[in-house]
Amino acid sequence: MDSLVVTGFNWPSLRENLRHFINFSHRAQAVRRTGSAALDLCYVAMGRFDGYWELNLSPWDMAAGSLMVTEAGGRVTNFKGGRFSIRSSEILATNSLVHNEMLAVLKLGKARRSGRAGT
Repeated sequence: MDSLVVTGFNWPSLRENLRHFINFSHRAQAVRRTGSAALDLCYVAMGRFDGYWELNLSPWDMAAGSLMVTEAGGRVTNFKGGRFSIRSSEILATNSLVHNEMLAVLKLGKARRSGRAGT
């Protein structure tokens, strides 16, 4: 995946998100962490980043930015590719082009956590 992706970290989900961060670090061109979910989502909408994922955000962290991404032609879902809600515990937002690849990496992190994947 030749993409620049971004995430954030918060304490309740630090361990799980570190797994995702490592998986993306091995598969993406680069991974960044800026510290603002709303700004990261706007950067995805404008094309600065190809994708963004994060866990356990508050609705106000995601509401405006997720709208920006969809209005710009991007895609916003949960980590399973299902319908996104601002009340969800997870968000994946992309330029649409790398969405399925990012879903696969997030799925890998879940599988490793439950002991179903090797490596």
